[in-house]
Amino acid sequence: MTTTIPTFTTKRLLLRPVSESDIPAYTRYFVDYEVIRHLATAVPWPYPDDGVSDFVRHRLLPQLGHDRWAWAITLQHNPAELIGLVDLWRPGTPENRGFWLGRPFWGQGIMTEAVTAVNDYAFDQLGFDKLIFSNAKGNVPSQRIKEKTGARLIGVEPAAFVDPQYMERELWELTKEMWQALRQESEQNEVRAE
Repeated sequence: MTTTIPTFTTKRLLLRPVSESDIPAYTRYFVDYEVIRHLATAVPWPYPDDGVSDFVRHRLLPQLGHDRWAWAITLQHNPAELIGLVDLWRPGTPENRGFWLGRPFWGQGIMTEAVTAVNDYAFDQLGFDKLIFSNAKGNVPSQRIKEKTGARLIGVEPAAFVDPQYMERELWELTKEMWQALRQESEQNEVRAE
C-alpha cells in the first residue's frame, strides 16, 4: 500500500516531503564531516560528488510511501530550504528512524521538535507499535533527543561509524504506550502552565 507523505507544521518548522529540488540544500548541509562522522560506515567518507543526487533520486524517492517515509526539515519562514531530514522505514534494520541536521542549526531543539511530529504520525497513522532508534555511543546530542522524546535504552552493541572513534551503538526503544503517556503528560503540563 502506498501512502502520501503528509506535511506537518510545528511551532517553528514545516516538515514536508523531500523532492529533487532539495538536492542543492541537502548537499550544502549534509556533506560536512561533522554531520556525517556520526553515521554508520554505510555512508561513505569522503562523500561522492554526486552522492546526494544519487541517494535522493534512486534510493529515497522511489521508496517513499511504500516502506519509507521521509521529511525535509525546513524553517517556517523559509520552507524552500531543507536544513535536515528525518525518515522512517519498515522493517527495522533494527532501527526504524534516522535523522540528520545541518550544523548551523544544532543546539536549538529543532530535531526534537521534528521527531515529535514524526513519532505522532508513526504511531497514530502508520500503525507502528514500537520504534527502534540507534546512535553512536558517545553522540550525546542524538542520545538526548531520544531521552527527551521518551525512548529507553535497551542495549549497546559493536558497530562501525564514519568516525572510527565510535565503536559501539546504542539501541533505544519507544513503544506506542510510552509515547502516548509522554504526550499526555506534556499536554497536562501545558494546561497547568496556562
